[in-house]
Amino acid sequence: MDRASALAALKSVPLLLGLLAPAAAQARVLGSDAEACIQRDQPAIEVAVQGLKDRTGNLKLELYPATEADFLRDDRDLLAEGKFFHRVQTTSPQAGPVTLCIKAPAPGRYALFVTHDRDNKNKFNVWTDGAGIPSNQRIGRSKPTLAQAVVNVPRGVARVTVRVQYLRGLIPSFGPVTD
Repeated sequence: MDRASALAALKSVPLLLGLLAPAAAQARVLGSDAEACIQRDQPAIEVAVQGLKDRTGNLKLELYPATEADFLRDDRDLLAEGKFFHRVQTTSPQAGPVTLCIKAPAPGRYALFVTHDRDNKNKFNVWTDGAGIPSNQRIGRSKPTLAQAVVNVPRGVARVTVRVQYLRGLIPSFGPVTD
């Protein structure tokens, strides 16, 4: 290869890297509903999960009716009453960005809750597990409110970022691992 050809080839490297970078930076969508967020042809919520304490256990998305009475109620009770409830669970990925997807039954208003089940016991352990809500407000020492968890889902896909919070501090309360 002559000098001119080598210089021409080097000049194209930044262009090629620029074309490849967006694909490499884009997170793989995880969970059993991932196809809904990839296809973008039905109501769903794409959730970028941030602030994980570690990559152990499972991550869960739970979608509730957007009413005070139904938010965070036991799923068996909601389903027994004929109300909507949907959950997506996946193993925490070992590295990289975390993006999960959950389908909604129709466009509308829903309440979303994210948990990091670090001990894999499928029951929320206040001492070890993490929780997150779309508003990303500090959860503190009480359960999150409906207003903190509401997501408006369009005909397509709503995108939200949820920062997971864990119990921390001298007077324990839920907050992000780093402020």
